[in-house]
Amino acid sequence: MKVDDGSWSLTAAEAARGRQRPEAFGMRGMVASAHPVAAAIGLAIMQRGGNAFDAAIAVAAAEGVVLPMKCGLGGDAFVIAHSAAKRETLAFNGSGVAAAGATQAYYAAQGYKKMPLEGVHAVSVPGALGVYEALWKRYGTLPWEELWQPAISLAADGVAITEYISHRYAERADLLSKFAYSKAQFLPGGRAPVAGERWAAPDLARTLRAVAKEGAETFYRGEIAERMLAFLKSEGGLFTADDFACQQPVVSAPIATDYRGYTVCETAPPSQGFLVLEQLNILEGFDLSSLGAFSAERIHLLAEAKKLAFADRNRYAGDPAYVDWPLERFISKAHGEMRRKEIDPRQARWPAATVLPEHNGDTSYFAVADGQGNALSFIHSLSNSFGSCVVAGDTGVTLNNRAGRGFSLDPAHPNVIAPGRRTMHTLNAYMVFREGEPWLIGGTPGGDQQAQWNPQTLTAIIDHGMPLQEAADAPRWYSFPGTDPANLGREPVLKIDQRIPESVRQALADMGHTIEPLAPWAGGGAIQLIQFDRKNGVLRAGSDSRPGGIALGF
Repeated sequence: MKVDDGSWSLTAAEAARGRQRPEAFGMRGMVASAHPVAAAIGLAIMQRGGNAFDAAIAVAAAEGVVLPMKCGLGGDAFVIAHSAAKRETLAFNGSGVAAAGATQAYYAAQGYKKMPLEGVHAVSVPGALGVYEALWKRYGTLPWEELWQPAISLAADGVAITEYISHRYAERADLLSKFAYSKAQFLPGGRAPVAGERWAAPDLARTLRAVAKEGAETFYRGEIAERMLAFLKSEGGLFTADDFACQQPVVSAPIATDYRGYTVCETAPPSQGFLVLEQLNILEGFDLSSLGAFSAERIHLLAEAKKLAFADRNRYAGDPAYVDWPLERFISKAHGEMRRKEIDPRQARWPAATVLPEHNGDTSYFAVADGQGNALSFIHSLSNSFGSCVVAGDTGVTLNNRAGRGFSLDPAHPNVIAPGRRTMHTLNAYMVFREGEPWLIGGTPGGDQQAQWNPQTLTAIIDHGMPLQEAADAPRWYSFPGTDPANLGREPVLKIDQRIPESVRQALADMGHTIEPLAPWAGGGAIQLIQFDRKNGVLRAGSDSRPGGIALGF
Protein backbone atom coordinates (compact mmCIF):
# COMPACT_ATOMS: atom_id res chain seq x y z
CA MET A 1 0.00 0.00 0.00
CA LYS A 2 2.68 2.48 1.01
CA VAL A 3 6.31 2.79 -0.01
CA ASP A 4 9.12 4.77 1.50
CA ASP A 5 9.16 7.43 -1.22
CA GLY A 6 5.90 8.75 0.19
CA SER A 7 3.49 7.33 -2.36
CA TRP A 8 0.12 6.34 -0.97
CA SER A 9 -3.07 4.64 -2.06
CA LEU A 10 -6.00 2.88 -0.46
CA THR A 11 -5.76 -0.86 0.07
CA ALA A 12 -8.48 -3.15 -1.22
CA ALA A 13 -9.57 -3.67 2.38
CA GLU A 14 -9.98 0.05 2.95
CA ALA A 15 -11.88 0.40 -0.31
CA ALA A 16 -14.13 -2.47 0.71
CA ARG A 17 -14.97 -0.59 3.91
CA GLY A 18 -16.32 2.22 1.77
CA ARG A 19 -13.43 4.60 2.35
CA GLN A 20 -12.80 5.03 -1.36
CA ARG A 21 -15.64 6.60 -3.27
CA PRO A 22 -15.70 7.89 -6.83
CA GLU A 23 -15.56 11.53 -7.75
CA ALA A 24 -18.92 13.15 -8.42
CA PHE A 25 -19.69 14.61 -11.83
CA GLY A 26 -22.32 17.05 -13.06
CA MET A 27 -22.98 19.67 -15.70
CA ARG A 28 -25.73 21.92 -14.33
CA GLY A 29 -25.00 22.01 -10.63
CA MET A 30 -22.81 20.56 -7.87
CA VAL A 31 -22.88 20.62 -4.06
CA ALA A 32 -20.24 19.14 -1.75
CA SER A 33 -21.31 19.09 1.91
CA ALA A 34 -20.39 17.29 5.13
CA HIS A 35 -23.99 16.07 5.37
CA PRO A 36 -25.84 14.26 2.54
CA VAL A 37 -29.21 15.80 3.43
CA ALA A 38 -27.82 19.33 3.04
CA ALA A 39 -26.16 18.39 -0.27
CA ALA A 40 -29.44 16.95 -1.56
CA ILE A 41 -31.32 20.11 -0.56
CA GLY A 42 -28.87 22.31 -2.43
CA LEU A 43 -29.09 20.13 -5.52
CA ALA A 44 -32.91 20.21 -5.41
CA ILE A 45 -32.85 24.03 -5.32
CA MET A 46 -30.79 24.13 -8.51
CA GLN A 47 -32.96 21.48 -10.14
CA ARG A 48 -35.94 23.78 -9.52
CA GLY A 49 -34.20 26.56 -11.42
CA GLY A 50 -32.28 28.25 -8.63
CA ASN A 51 -28.67 29.26 -9.09
CA ALA A 52 -25.64 28.37 -6.96
CA PHE A 53 -26.31 31.31 -4.62
CA ASP A 54 -29.88 30.18 -3.93
CA ALA A 55 -28.59 26.66 -3.30
CA ALA A 56 -25.88 27.89 -0.93
CA ILE A 57 -28.37 29.70 1.30
CA ALA A 58 -30.58 26.61 1.49
CA VAL A 59 -27.54 24.42 2.26
CA ALA A 60 -26.32 26.81 4.96
CA ALA A 61 -29.76 26.88 6.59
CA ALA A 62 -30.06 23.09 6.45
CA GLU A 63 -26.56 22.46 7.82
CA GLY A 64 -27.50 24.56 10.84
CA VAL A 65 -30.09 21.86 11.65
CA VAL A 66 -28.40 18.62 10.55
CA LEU A 67 -24.94 19.69 11.81
CA PRO A 68 -26.05 21.68 14.89
CA MET A 69 -22.73 21.28 16.69
CA LYS A 70 -20.89 22.97 13.82
CA CYS A 71 -22.89 25.90 12.51
CA GLY A 72 -26.18 27.77 12.55
CA LEU A 73 -27.82 31.13 13.13
CA GLY A 74 -25.69 31.73 16.23
CA GLY A 75 -22.39 31.42 14.35
CA ASP A 76 -20.19 33.27 11.86
CA ALA A 77 -19.52 32.82 8.15
CA PHE A 78 -16.91 33.67 5.54
CA VAL A 79 -17.60 33.23 1.83
CA ILE A 80 -15.85 33.76 -1.49
CA ALA A 81 -18.48 34.18 -4.18
CA HIS A 82 -17.96 34.38 -7.94
CA SER A 83 -20.80 35.66 -10.12
CA ALA A 84 -20.38 34.74 -13.79
CA ALA A 85 -23.06 37.22 -14.88
CA LYS A 86 -21.59 40.14 -12.95
CA ARG A 87 -18.00 39.06 -13.69
CA GLU A 88 -17.05 39.69 -10.08
CA THR A 89 -15.48 37.79 -7.21
CA LEU A 90 -16.16 39.06 -3.70
CA ALA A 91 -15.32 37.98 -0.17
CA PHE A 92 -18.02 38.19 2.50
CA ASN A 93 -16.90 38.53 6.12
CA GLY A 94 -19.60 37.55 8.59
CA SER A 95 -17.63 37.66 11.82
CA GLY A 96 -19.35 39.16 14.84
CA VAL A 97 -18.08 41.72 17.31
CA ALA A 98 -17.35 41.49 21.01
CA ALA A 99 -19.99 42.78 23.42
CA ALA A 100 -20.10 46.42 24.53
CA GLY A 101 -19.09 45.38 28.03
CA ALA A 102 -16.39 42.91 26.97
CA THR A 103 -13.28 44.72 28.17
CA GLN A 104 -10.01 43.15 29.21
CA ALA A 105 -10.44 44.85 32.57
CA TYR A 106 -13.84 43.20 33.11
CA TYR A 107 -12.50 39.69 32.54
CA ALA A 108 -9.48 40.38 34.75
CA ALA A 109 -11.71 41.72 37.53
CA GLN A 110 -13.82 38.54 37.31
CA GLY A 111 -10.71 36.46 37.89
CA TYR A 112 -10.28 35.06 34.38
CA LYS A 113 -6.69 34.11 33.55
CA LYS A 114 -7.67 33.32 29.97
CA MET A 115 -10.80 33.73 27.89
CA PRO A 116 -13.61 31.32 28.81
CA LEU A 117 -14.65 28.75 26.21
CA GLU A 118 -18.18 28.11 27.50
CA GLY A 119 -21.02 30.28 28.76
CA VAL A 120 -22.29 33.71 27.77
CA HIS A 121 -18.93 35.44 28.29
CA ALA A 122 -17.47 33.39 25.44
CA VAL A 123 -20.03 34.70 22.89
CA SER A 124 -19.65 37.30 20.15
CA VAL A 125 -22.50 38.71 18.06
CA PRO A 126 -23.46 36.09 15.46
CA GLY A 127 -22.56 37.25 11.96
CA ALA A 128 -23.59 34.36 9.69
CA LEU A 129 -27.18 35.38 8.91
CA GLY A 130 -26.09 38.80 7.70
CA VAL A 131 -23.88 37.10 5.11
CA TYR A 132 -26.65 34.76 3.97
CA GLU A 133 -28.95 37.71 3.35
CA ALA A 134 -26.27 39.83 1.68
CA LEU A 135 -25.56 37.01 -0.79
CA TRP A 136 -29.23 36.57 -1.58
CA LYS A 137 -29.86 40.28 -2.10
CA ARG A 138 -26.94 40.55 -4.49
CA TYR A 139 -27.21 37.30 -6.42
CA GLY A 140 -30.30 35.30 -5.45
CA THR A 141 -33.12 34.47 -7.86
CA LEU A 142 -35.62 32.40 -5.86
CA PRO A 143 -37.74 33.87 -3.03
CA TRP A 144 -35.90 34.14 0.30
CA GLU A 145 -38.70 32.42 2.19
CA GLU A 146 -38.62 29.45 -0.16
CA LEU A 147 -34.94 28.80 0.53
CA TRP A 148 -35.58 28.32 4.25
CA GLN A 149 -38.44 25.83 3.98
CA PRO A 150 -36.25 22.68 3.93
CA ALA A 151 -34.42 23.73 7.10
CA ILE A 152 -37.70 24.61 8.81
CA SER A 153 -39.12 21.17 8.00
CA LEU A 154 -35.99 19.45 9.30
CA ALA A 155 -36.10 21.33 12.61
CA ALA A 156 -39.86 20.90 13.07
CA ASP A 157 -40.30 17.30 11.88
CA GLY A 158 -36.93 15.97 12.95
CA VAL A 159 -33.81 14.48 11.43
CA ALA A 160 -32.34 11.00 11.72
CA ILE A 161 -29.16 11.08 13.80
CA THR A 162 -26.11 9.52 12.14
CA GLU A 163 -23.34 7.72 14.01
CA TYR A 164 -20.96 10.63 13.38
CA ILE A 165 -23.46 13.17 14.78
CA SER A 166 -24.29 10.96 17.75
CA HIS A 167 -20.64 10.87 18.76
CA ARG A 168 -20.43 14.65 18.60
CA TYR A 169 -23.47 15.03 20.87
CA ALA A 170 -22.01 12.55 23.35
CA GLU A 171 -18.62 14.32 23.43
CA ARG A 172 -20.24 17.56 24.66
CA ALA A 173 -23.08 16.11 26.74
CA ASP A 174 -21.51 17.08 30.07
CA LEU A 175 -21.12 20.72 29.01
CA LEU A 176 -24.53 20.93 27.34
CA SER A 177 -26.18 19.60 30.49
CA LYS A 178 -24.91 22.63 32.45
CA PHE A 179 -27.28 24.95 30.58
CA ALA A 180 -31.02 24.35 30.88
CA TYR A 181 -32.11 25.28 27.35
CA SER A 182 -29.14 23.46 25.83
CA LYS A 183 -29.93 20.33 27.80
CA ALA A 184 -33.58 20.43 26.76
CA GLN A 185 -32.76 20.90 23.08
CA PHE A 186 -29.83 18.54 22.59
CA LEU A 187 -30.19 15.94 25.35
CA PRO A 188 -33.83 14.82 25.15
CA GLY A 189 -34.56 12.43 27.98
CA GLY A 190 -31.33 13.56 29.64
CA ARG A 191 -28.95 11.83 27.20
CA ALA A 192 -27.36 12.29 23.80
CA PRO A 193 -29.45 10.79 20.98
CA VAL A 194 -27.89 7.72 19.38
CA ALA A 195 -27.55 6.74 15.73
CA GLY A 196 -30.89 5.98 14.14
CA GLU A 197 -32.94 8.06 16.57
CA ARG A 198 -35.01 11.05 15.53
CA TRP A 199 -34.13 14.50 16.84
CA ALA A 200 -36.16 17.69 16.41
CA ALA A 201 -35.78 21.30 17.55
CA PRO A 202 -39.21 22.97 17.66
CA ASP A 203 -37.90 26.21 19.22
CA LEU A 204 -35.34 26.54 16.45
CA ALA A 205 -38.03 25.80 13.86
CA ARG A 206 -40.06 28.79 15.12
CA THR A 207 -37.04 31.05 14.85
CA LEU A 208 -36.27 29.78 11.34
CA ARG A 209 -39.86 30.58 10.31
CA ALA A 210 -39.43 34.12 11.62
CA VAL A 211 -36.17 34.52 9.69
CA ALA A 212 -37.81 33.15 6.54
CA LYS A 213 -40.63 35.66 6.84
CA GLU A 214 -38.81 38.75 8.12
CA GLY A 215 -35.19 38.23 7.09
CA ALA A 216 -32.14 39.21 9.10
CA GLU A 217 -34.02 42.23 10.50
CA THR A 218 -35.80 40.15 13.12
CA PHE A 219 -32.55 38.51 14.19
CA TYR A 220 -30.53 41.68 14.64
CA ARG A 221 -33.10 44.38 15.38
CA GLY A 222 -36.51 42.72 15.84
CA GLU A 223 -38.30 40.20 17.99
CA ILE A 224 -35.69 37.44 17.86
CA ALA A 225 -32.95 39.91 18.81
CA GLU A 226 -35.03 41.12 21.76
CA ARG A 227 -35.53 37.57 23.02
CA MET A 228 -31.86 36.65 22.66
CA LEU A 229 -30.77 39.85 24.40
CA ALA A 230 -33.22 39.31 27.24
CA PHE A 231 -31.83 35.82 27.73
CA LEU A 232 -28.23 37.01 27.61
CA LYS A 233 -28.95 39.75 30.14
CA SER A 234 -30.59 37.24 32.48
CA GLU A 235 -27.40 35.18 32.34
CA GLY A 236 -25.09 38.13 33.04
CA GLY A 237 -24.15 38.77 29.42
CA LEU A 238 -22.44 42.02 28.43
CA PHE A 239 -24.34 42.82 25.21
CA THR A 240 -26.47 45.84 24.36
CA ALA A 241 -29.16 46.12 21.71
CA ASP A 242 -26.78 48.21 19.60
CA ASP A 243 -24.27 45.35 19.48
CA PHE A 244 -26.78 43.31 17.50
CA ALA A 245 -28.42 46.20 15.63
CA CYS A 246 -25.13 47.43 14.20
CA GLN A 247 -23.86 44.04 13.06
CA GLN A 248 -23.16 44.10 9.31
CA PRO A 249 -21.20 41.84 6.97
CA VAL A 250 -18.05 43.27 5.41
CA VAL A 251 -17.87 42.83 1.62
CA SER A 252 -14.55 43.27 -0.17
CA ALA A 253 -12.25 41.87 -2.80
CA PRO A 254 -10.57 38.64 -1.66
CA ILE A 255 -6.86 38.63 -0.95
CA ALA A 256 -4.78 36.59 -3.41
CA THR A 257 -1.42 35.31 -4.54
CA ASP A 258 -0.11 33.49 -7.59
CA TYR A 259 1.02 29.88 -7.12
CA ARG A 260 2.65 28.25 -10.14
CA GLY A 261 0.41 30.12 -12.57
CA TYR A 262 -2.82 29.73 -10.57
CA THR A 263 -4.43 32.63 -8.71
CA VAL A 264 -5.38 31.52 -5.22
CA CYS A 265 -8.02 33.76 -3.58
CA GLU A 266 -8.63 33.70 0.15
CA THR A 267 -10.90 35.38 2.66
CA ALA A 268 -9.43 38.60 4.10
CA PRO A 269 -8.65 39.36 7.76
CA PRO A 270 -9.83 38.88 10.38
CA SER A 271 -9.99 35.52 8.57
CA GLN A 272 -6.70 33.61 8.68
CA GLY A 273 -6.76 33.07 4.93
CA PHE A 274 -3.55 35.08 4.70
CA LEU A 275 -1.76 32.17 6.39
CA VAL A 276 -2.59 29.92 3.42
CA LEU A 277 -1.24 32.49 0.94
CA GLU A 278 1.92 33.08 2.97
CA GLN A 279 2.63 29.35 3.12
CA LEU A 280 2.10 28.95 -0.62
CA ASN A 281 4.55 31.79 -1.29
CA ILE A 282 7.12 30.09 0.93
CA LEU A 283 6.55 26.67 -0.66
CA GLU A 284 6.66 27.94 -4.24
CA GLY A 285 10.44 28.08 -4.04
CA PHE A 286 10.69 24.32 -3.45
CA ASP A 287 10.22 21.71 -6.19
CA LEU A 288 7.43 19.83 -4.42
CA SER A 289 6.48 17.87 -7.54
CA SER A 290 9.83 16.07 -7.39
CA LEU A 291 9.04 14.77 -3.89
CA GLY A 292 6.68 11.98 -2.93
CA ALA A 293 3.28 13.33 -2.01
CA PHE A 294 3.60 11.72 1.44
CA SER A 295 7.37 11.76 1.76
CA ALA A 296 9.16 12.99 4.85
CA GLU A 297 10.79 15.72 2.77
CA ARG A 298 7.49 17.22 1.61
CA ILE A 299 5.79 16.92 5.01
CA HIS A 300 8.80 18.60 6.61
CA LEU A 301 8.68 21.56 4.21
CA LEU A 302 4.94 22.10 4.75
CA ALA A 303 5.32 21.86 8.53
CA GLU A 304 8.19 24.36 8.57
CA ALA A 305 6.30 26.81 6.33
CA LYS A 306 3.34 26.57 8.71
CA LYS A 307 5.45 27.41 11.75
CA LEU A 308 6.87 30.52 10.10
CA ALA A 309 3.47 31.80 8.94
CA PHE A 310 1.87 31.20 12.34
CA ALA A 311 4.76 32.98 14.05
CA ASP A 312 3.91 36.06 11.94
CA ARG A 313 0.25 35.75 12.94
CA ASN A 314 1.11 35.49 16.61
CA ARG A 315 3.25 38.62 16.57
CA TYR A 316 0.97 40.96 14.66
CA ALA A 317 -2.51 39.84 13.67
CA GLY A 318 -5.66 41.44 15.04
CA ASP A 319 -8.84 43.14 13.85
CA PRO A 320 -7.62 45.29 10.92
CA ALA A 321 -10.17 47.95 11.84
CA TYR A 322 -8.25 48.54 15.09
CA VAL A 323 -4.77 47.11 14.60
CA ASP A 324 -2.32 48.22 11.94
CA TRP A 325 -0.37 45.16 10.86
CA PRO A 326 1.52 44.34 7.65
CA LEU A 327 -0.93 42.12 5.75
CA GLU A 328 0.39 43.06 2.31
CA ARG A 329 3.91 42.23 3.42
CA PHE A 330 2.88 38.84 4.79
CA ILE A 331 1.31 37.75 1.49
CA SER A 332 4.03 39.22 -0.73
CA LYS A 333 6.49 37.16 -2.77
CA ALA A 334 9.39 39.03 -1.14
CA HIS A 335 8.27 38.02 2.35
CA GLY A 336 7.77 34.43 1.20
CA GLU A 337 11.31 34.39 -0.18
CA MET A 338 12.72 35.82 3.04
CA ARG A 339 10.89 33.29 5.20
CA ARG A 340 11.86 30.44 2.84
CA LYS A 341 15.54 31.09 3.58
CA GLU A 342 14.84 30.31 7.24
CA ILE A 343 13.86 26.72 6.41
CA ASP A 344 16.49 24.01 6.70
CA PRO A 345 15.34 21.19 4.36
CA ARG A 346 16.99 18.65 6.68
CA GLN A 347 16.28 19.94 10.18
CA ALA A 348 13.20 21.10 12.10
CA ARG A 349 13.34 24.54 13.64
CA TRP A 350 11.19 26.40 16.15
CA PRO A 351 10.69 30.08 15.28
CA ALA A 352 10.36 32.36 18.27
CA ALA A 353 6.90 33.85 18.61
CA THR A 354 4.56 35.43 21.11
CA VAL A 355 2.37 32.56 22.22
CA LEU A 356 -1.22 32.63 20.93
CA PRO A 357 -2.75 29.25 21.80
CA GLU A 358 -3.87 27.12 18.88
CA HIS A 359 -7.21 25.36 19.03
CA ASN A 360 -9.13 22.56 17.44
CA GLY A 361 -12.56 23.62 16.26
CA ASP A 362 -15.90 22.45 14.92
CA THR A 363 -17.02 24.11 11.74
CA SER A 364 -18.77 23.24 8.49
CA TYR A 365 -17.42 23.97 5.04
CA PHE A 366 -19.32 23.39 1.79
CA ALA A 367 -18.86 24.25 -1.87
CA VAL A 368 -21.46 25.00 -4.56
CA ALA A 369 -21.18 25.63 -8.29
CA ASP A 370 -23.60 25.73 -11.20
CA GLY A 371 -23.47 25.31 -14.95
CA GLN A 372 -23.54 29.07 -15.52
CA GLY A 373 -20.10 29.38 -13.89
CA ASN A 374 -21.26 30.72 -10.50
CA ALA A 375 -19.26 29.43 -7.55
CA LEU A 376 -19.21 29.71 -3.76
CA SER A 377 -16.58 28.65 -1.24
CA PHE A 378 -18.54 28.75 2.04
CA ILE A 379 -17.46 28.21 5.63
CA HIS A 380 -19.63 28.82 8.70
CA SER A 381 -19.11 27.93 12.30
CA LEU A 382 -20.04 28.08 15.97
CA SER A 383 -16.29 27.84 16.71
CA ASN A 384 -16.00 24.94 19.20
CA SER A 385 -18.40 22.03 19.03
CA PHE A 386 -21.80 23.50 20.01
CA GLY A 387 -20.04 26.85 20.37
CA SER A 388 -20.48 28.23 23.88
CA CYS A 389 -22.81 25.27 24.62
CA VAL A 390 -25.47 27.90 25.36
CA VAL A 391 -28.85 27.90 23.61
CA ALA A 392 -30.34 31.39 23.73
CA GLY A 393 -33.50 30.67 25.67
CA ASP A 394 -36.59 29.64 23.74
CA THR A 395 -35.18 30.90 20.44
CA GLY A 396 -33.41 27.55 19.92
CA VAL A 397 -30.32 29.42 18.64
CA THR A 398 -27.00 27.90 19.73
CA LEU A 399 -24.57 30.72 20.43
CA ASN A 400 -20.95 30.67 19.27
CA ASN A 401 -17.90 30.91 21.50
CA ARG A 402 -15.78 32.88 19.03
CA ALA A 403 -14.89 35.62 21.55
CA GLY A 404 -13.67 33.08 24.09
CA ARG A 405 -11.87 31.07 21.48
CA GLY A 406 -10.13 33.89 19.65
CA PHE A 407 -9.34 36.85 21.89
CA SER A 408 -6.41 37.29 24.24
CA LEU A 409 -6.48 38.76 27.76
CA ASP A 410 -2.93 40.07 27.39
CA PRO A 411 -3.43 43.88 27.25
CA ALA A 412 -0.33 44.22 25.06
CA HIS A 413 -1.45 41.65 22.50
CA PRO A 414 -2.85 42.94 19.16
CA ASN A 415 -5.76 40.51 19.52
CA VAL A 416 -6.76 41.59 23.04
CA ILE A 417 -10.50 41.63 23.62
CA ALA A 418 -12.25 45.00 23.43
CA PRO A 419 -15.84 46.15 22.74
CA GLY A 420 -16.81 46.11 19.08
CA ARG A 421 -13.73 44.23 17.90
CA ARG A 422 -13.69 41.16 15.70
CA THR A 423 -11.27 38.47 16.82
CA MET A 424 -8.65 36.95 14.54
CA HIS A 425 -10.61 34.13 12.94
CA THR A 426 -9.63 30.56 12.10
CA LEU A 427 -12.31 30.41 9.39
CA ASN A 428 -11.00 30.65 5.84
CA ALA A 429 -12.11 29.47 2.41
CA TYR A 430 -10.34 29.51 -0.95
CA MET A 431 -11.14 29.69 -4.64
CA VAL A 432 -8.49 29.07 -7.29
CA PHE A 433 -8.58 30.72 -10.71
CA ARG A 434 -6.92 29.68 -13.94
CA GLU A 435 -6.86 32.10 -16.87
CA GLY A 436 -9.29 34.37 -15.04
CA GLU A 437 -12.00 31.73 -14.46
CA PRO A 438 -12.81 29.67 -11.35
CA TRP A 439 -10.94 26.37 -11.47
CA LEU A 440 -11.09 24.92 -7.94
CA ILE A 441 -13.25 25.60 -4.88
CA GLY A 442 -12.25 24.14 -1.54
CA GLY A 443 -11.91 24.29 2.20
CA THR A 444 -12.26 22.37 5.44
CA PRO A 445 -13.24 22.83 9.08
CA GLY A 446 -10.65 22.27 11.77
CA GLY A 447 -9.76 25.38 13.78
CA ASP A 448 -6.11 26.31 13.35
CA GLN A 449 -5.64 23.16 11.28
CA GLN A 450 -7.65 24.71 8.42
CA ALA A 451 -4.69 26.88 7.42
CA GLN A 452 -2.50 23.74 7.36
CA TRP A 453 -4.79 21.30 5.55
CA ASN A 454 -5.72 23.79 2.84
CA PRO A 455 -2.08 24.16 1.67
CA GLN A 456 -1.69 20.38 1.91
CA THR A 457 -4.69 19.91 -0.38
CA LEU A 458 -3.80 22.69 -2.81
CA THR A 459 -0.23 21.51 -3.28
CA ALA A 460 -1.37 17.88 -3.57
CA ILE A 461 -3.67 18.81 -6.45
CA ILE A 462 -1.48 21.41 -8.19
CA ASP A 463 1.98 19.91 -7.61
CA HIS A 464 1.14 16.21 -7.58
CA GLY A 465 -1.97 16.02 -9.78
CA MET A 466 -3.88 14.20 -7.07
CA PRO A 467 -7.53 13.42 -7.98
CA LEU A 468 -10.12 15.30 -5.96
CA GLN A 469 -11.54 12.40 -3.97
CA GLU A 470 -8.09 11.09 -3.16
CA ALA A 471 -7.04 14.55 -1.99
CA ALA A 472 -10.12 14.81 0.24
CA ASP A 473 -9.54 11.39 1.80
CA ALA A 474 -5.75 11.56 2.02
CA PRO A 475 -3.88 11.08 5.32
CA ARG A 476 -3.28 14.42 7.01
CA TRP A 477 -0.85 15.87 9.48
CA TYR A 478 -0.62 19.05 11.46
CA SER A 479 1.88 20.89 13.59
CA PHE A 480 0.48 21.73 16.99
CA PRO A 481 1.95 23.14 20.23
CA GLY A 482 3.08 20.40 22.58
CA THR A 483 1.48 19.70 25.95
CA ASP A 484 4.54 20.70 27.96
CA PRO A 485 3.90 24.33 29.08
CA ALA A 486 7.63 25.02 29.03
CA ASN A 487 7.68 24.28 25.31
CA LEU A 488 4.31 25.78 24.33
CA GLY A 489 4.69 27.72 21.09
CA ARG A 490 8.37 26.76 20.80
CA GLU A 491 8.61 23.06 19.98
CA PRO A 492 5.45 21.95 18.16
CA VAL A 493 4.34 18.35 17.97
CA LEU A 494 3.76 16.94 14.48
CA LYS A 495 0.59 14.84 14.57
CA ILE A 496 0.37 12.36 11.69
CA ASP A 497 -2.24 9.89 10.42
CA GLN A 498 -0.76 6.39 10.82
CA ARG A 499 -1.66 5.55 7.23
CA ILE A 500 1.55 7.41 6.45
CA PRO A 501 4.30 4.76 6.82
CA GLU A 502 6.25 4.39 10.01
CA SER A 503 9.44 4.80 8.00
CA VAL A 504 8.32 8.29 6.96
CA ARG A 505 7.43 9.18 10.54
CA GLN A 506 10.83 7.97 11.70
CA ALA A 507 12.56 10.05 9.01
CA LEU A 508 10.70 13.12 10.30
CA ALA A 509 11.73 12.30 13.86
CA ASP A 510 15.31 12.07 12.65
CA MET A 511 14.92 15.62 11.29
CA GLY A 512 14.05 16.80 14.78
CA HIS A 513 10.25 16.68 14.71
CA THR A 514 8.39 15.44 17.76
CA ILE A 515 5.98 12.89 16.26
CA GLU A 516 2.57 11.96 17.67
CA PRO A 517 0.85 9.23 15.63
CA LEU A 518 -2.89 9.54 15.04
CA ALA A 519 -5.18 6.58 14.44
CA PRO A 520 -5.91 5.90 10.76
CA TRP A 521 -8.46 8.40 9.44
CA ALA A 522 -8.18 10.41 12.67
CA GLY A 523 -6.39 13.39 11.17
CA GLY A 524 -9.57 15.48 11.31
CA GLY A 525 -11.25 17.90 8.97
CA ALA A 526 -13.95 17.47 6.34
CA ILE A 527 -12.56 18.67 3.01
CA GLN A 528 -15.01 19.51 0.21
CA LEU A 529 -13.79 20.20 -3.33
CA ILE A 530 -15.36 21.24 -6.65
CA GLN A 531 -13.40 21.67 -9.86
CA PHE A 532 -14.44 23.25 -13.15
CA ASP A 533 -13.40 21.04 -16.09
CA ARG A 534 -13.94 23.68 -18.76
CA LYS A 535 -12.56 21.54 -21.59
CA ASN A 536 -15.42 19.06 -21.16
CA GLY A 537 -18.00 21.44 -19.68
CA VAL A 538 -18.20 19.30 -16.55
CA LEU A 539 -18.16 19.92 -12.79
CA ARG A 540 -16.12 17.44 -10.73
CA ALA A 541 -16.19 17.08 -6.96
CA GLY A 542 -14.84 15.17 -3.99
CA SER A 543 -16.18 14.97 -0.43
CA ASP A 544 -14.20 13.84 2.60
CA SER A 545 -15.33 10.40 3.79
CA ARG A 546 -14.59 11.18 7.45
CA PRO A 547 -17.83 12.99 8.42
CA GLY A 548 -20.10 10.98 6.09
CA GLY A 549 -20.88 13.83 3.70
CA ILE A 550 -21.25 13.65 -0.05
CA ALA A 551 -20.82 15.52 -3.33
CA LEU A 552 -23.86 15.49 -5.59
CA GLY A 553 -24.13 16.78 -9.14
CA PHE A 554 -26.61 16.69 -12.02
